[in-house]
Amino acid sequence: MNLRILKTPFVHVFFSLLWLILLEGLLHAMPPVQRVVLPNRLILLVSEEHSLPFITVHLLIDAGSRRDPSGEEGLARLTARGLLLGTSRRAVSAFHEELDFMGASLNASVGRDYATLSLRVLKKDMEKGFGLLMDALNQPAFPEDQIKREVEKTLGAIRSAEDDPGEVAEKEFQKTLFPGSPYGHPAEGTKESLPRLTRETIVRFYRTHYHPNNAILTIVGDISMDELKGKFLPHLAKWPMGKVAPESFKSTFEKDRKTVKIDRPITQANIILGHQGVSRNNPDFYALTVMNYILGGGGFASRLVEEIRIKRGLAYAVHSFFDPGRYPGSFQIVLQTKNASAREAVSLSLEEMERIRREPVSEKELEGAKKYLIGSFPMRLDTQAKLANFISQVEYYALGLDYPDKYPSLINAVSREKALQVAKTYLHPKNTIMVVVANLMEARVD
Repeated sequence: MNLRILKTPFVHVFFSLLWLILLEGLLHAMPPVQRVVLPNRLILLVSEEHSLPFITVHLLIDAGSRRDPSGEEGLARLTARGLLLGTSRRAVSAFHEELDFMGASLNASVGRDYATLSLRVLKKDMEKGFGLLMDALNQPAFPEDQIKREVEKTLGAIRSAEDDPGEVAEKEFQKTLFPGSPYGHPAEGTKESLPRLTRETIVRFYRTHYHPNNAILTIVGDISMDELKGKFLPHLAKWPMGKVAPESFKSTFEKDRKTVKIDRPITQANIILGHQGVSRNNPDFYALTVMNYILGGGGFASRLVEEIRIKRGLAYAVHSFFDPGRYPGSFQIVLQTKNASAREAVSLSLEEMERIRREPVSEKELEGAKKYLIGSFPMRLDTQAKLANFISQVEYYALGLDYPDKYPSLINAVSREKALQVAKTYLHPKNTIMVVVANLMEARVD
């Protein structure tokens, strides 16, 4: 029996009311944020949220993997991870025992553009937790034995990832799209670069980039600005300024059509089609967000899923996305299909890229994309960790603290004509890079 949604007036009224509820939630999604620039030029952002006795501290440092020196890929990540390997006052075991005793967590991560340290702690333990964070930040020991262990652990993870066709395809795609560019290598580094990294290289990177005038500190949770001023600001003010390294990013990317085939004895082909994308501050970012939702970012509401999975059953998973950064990132269509279906799935993907460049999207598609993008926005902010990360990124990309208020109008301003314009400008189906990881005897792709 086929079940269909009945198109009755009641259903239309129901979804209209649901839309209004979601929009109302969006308008109140982000609590007020207080912004202070300390004398050492550290940017402090505070959002009070008193529903639970927890505090989340999110430190963003402009020290992502794009800062890795050539030949020392993975250094940014290893430096950030090294901050959690003990300090001049606490061995690594004692450091983590103190965190565990409080039920707190302190994690480090690195992306292309920035590194982050994230602390979550109960309000009653906030002074101790913050003390551990500042100790890790200001007095890291970078013990050689722990550094070597971290390198071996990362090398093991890299070797394990070689058995994952999706990981293999993604790394090969980035390397091919960004030859000679820091965006082209994985944040964890490579099997060739990691053995070159030493305590000395880590200390050098740390001293070059880990300064308050190169950082954004976001605090979300059960705390007030008055409490911060009394207990924490004096400690933050002692963090000495340093000379920020000049930007040396070299943006190079492959402009021509290129195909990379990797033969593996697997039953499913993992395929990535794509090319250069945009930066986060591109003025067409919002129109691209809407257009891509219709093309392949909207799950079962997208054209790629409709044509490739639903109508023809060629792929279990297919989606598209733009991956913006401080500098232009990538546009990708990612799909998994049977080896024998690879050629047809690729052909259909390219056809859909051409179609959305050739003819305007329908009014129904446009409105559906807008409603989802605006209505789902509050889900980006529904935990302290998400909210702290979001506020940090808003500051990092200079979007303005009123960004949540502006977002609905930015999305709603996208017209059918604008969606067509950005598709023509930023999609290049005739100049795609294609990476195929498959049994190449069965997956015959050009």
